[in-house]
Amino acid sequence: MEIEEAIKRAKKNDQKAFNFLLNTFWDDVYGFQLKRIENENDAEDISIQTFSRAFDRIETFDDSYKFKTWLITISKNIHIDILRKEKNSISQITSNDDKTVYQILDESPSPEDELITEQNLAKLLRDIKKLKPHYQEIINLRYFQELSYKEISKELKEPINNVKVKLLRAKKLLADIIQNNQ
Repeated sequence: MEIEEAIKRAKKNDQKAFNFLLNTFWDDVYGFQLKRIENENDAEDISIQTFSRAFDRIETFDDSYKFKTWLITISKNIHIDILRKEKNSISQITSNDDKTVYQILDESPSPEDELITEQNLAKLLRDIKKLKPHYQEIINLRYFQELSYKEISKELKEPINNVKVKLLRAKKLLADIIQNNQ
C-alpha cells in the first residue's frame, strides 16, 4: 500500500490503513521524541498520543505536506504542551472533548489477533512477559479481563484513543515476538 493511498483510506476510517500508517511511521516519531527527551517511556507515551491525535484528526491532513512532517509537528506540539504544563506546575487531567471519536479499531480480528488466539496459553503468557509492563497491562485488560476500550480508558485514566493506539502497538509487538519464536 502506498502512503498516499493509505491516507485516503484512513480518512474513510479504514483500519488496515491506520495499521499501515502506524507501522510505517512509528519509528520516525518515536526516534524523534527519543532524541528530544532521552527517555524511552516518555518518548513512547508521546508517540502514542501523536498517533492518537493524528488518527482522530486525519481528515484535517493537507495532502500538499508530507505525512511524516505532519506527524512530527503533532509530536513536537504534544511535547511542548507537556513542558508548558510542567513549567506552570498545574496538574490538569486531560479530558476528551465531546466530539465524535473516530473508531480506530474495528471489531473483526486482525492478523495479530488471529496469531495471538492460535498460541497455547503457557507460551503466550511467556511471550507477553517479554513486552514492556504497560503493554502487558493493556493486553491483560483487553484479552484476559475482557474489558471494553471505554473500561480500559477509565482503568488507566487515559483517553480512549490512546488506549486504542497503545493496544494496537502492543498487539503488533506481541505478534512480532510470537513470529520470531516460531
